[in-house]
Amino acid sequence: MTTHTKALSGKTALVAGATRGAGRAIAVQMGAAGATVYVTGRTTRGKASEVGRTTETIEETAELVTAAGGEGIAIPADHLDAEQVRAVVARIDEERGRLDILVNDAWGGEHLIVWDTKMWDTELERGLRMLELGVKSHIITSSCALPLLVRNPGGLLVEVTDGTAETNKGFRENFYYDLAKYAPIRMALSLGEDLKGVGCTAVSMTPGWLRSEQMLDHFGVTEENWRDAIAKSEHFAISESPVFVGRAVAALAADPERARWNGRSLSSAGLAKVYGFTDADGSRPDAWTYIEEVVKGGAKGTAADYR
Repeated sequence: MTTHTKALSGKTALVAGATRGAGRAIAVQMGAAGATVYVTGRTTRGKASEVGRTTETIEETAELVTAAGGEGIAIPADHLDAEQVRAVVARIDEERGRLDILVNDAWGGEHLIVWDTKMWDTELERGLRMLELGVKSHIITSSCALPLLVRNPGGLLVEVTDGTAETNKGFRENFYYDLAKYAPIRMALSLGEDLKGVGCTAVSMTPGWLRSEQMLDHFGVTEENWRDAIAKSEHFAISESPVFVGRAVAALAADPERARWNGRSLSSAGLAKVYGFTDADGSRPDAWTYIEEVVKGGAKGTAADYR
């Protein structure tokens, strides 16, 4: 299945946290499938969020959605402000009268993480801010937007996180990050119970090792020459472009039998095996299996064996 079939034509989506990375790619790929996509975030061409990056904006994301074949509509919003989120939902209701897909991708907490630091040695305000960005924002968005989503059967809620339920059974190296990234998995499980009674579906979704704009900058490479970074980190060879998780969500949203996934923890690689899509380069990188078997488990193999 590919997104070029316009399988989401006539559908309305909201991607909360669509400024960059997975959120941007998900919005664009749903646009490629014909959807109208409202994209929200805190960084605009006139103002940057606390992340401090001015190189990606929600206006640019909306333009990319439209260029891909959908209709992108940018609305500046801080998803920790319930009134702002309510205003976004009210506008969608006024303009479209429905919401078919809600993607909770808000995060922007990478700059707060201090690796290899005990919980009690981590500045409390820093840790709590991570939970606000990665958990509280998702709760506020769901509370405000789900009444519109459930108005029509078939709605889909996607909680974007880092790691599957299986891979996140182990400690994620930082107390607050661990909580922030496991919580969306539980949200999807719990909301799946609430939503199935009204004919809607909730899932959590994770990419593998994501070559986001920030990750590429971290390694000093671009998407065109990303393989140069393998010299610095050999396991970066299993990384995937944001297109991969974008296609995963678009394929899921276009599946008339998506309710079979309700409450489940899903990954881009796992859904690629089901729906048949690939990353932008034609490969199907299975980062989480590679990490578990080779990096942690010591099995023989290279990233090429898992692409």
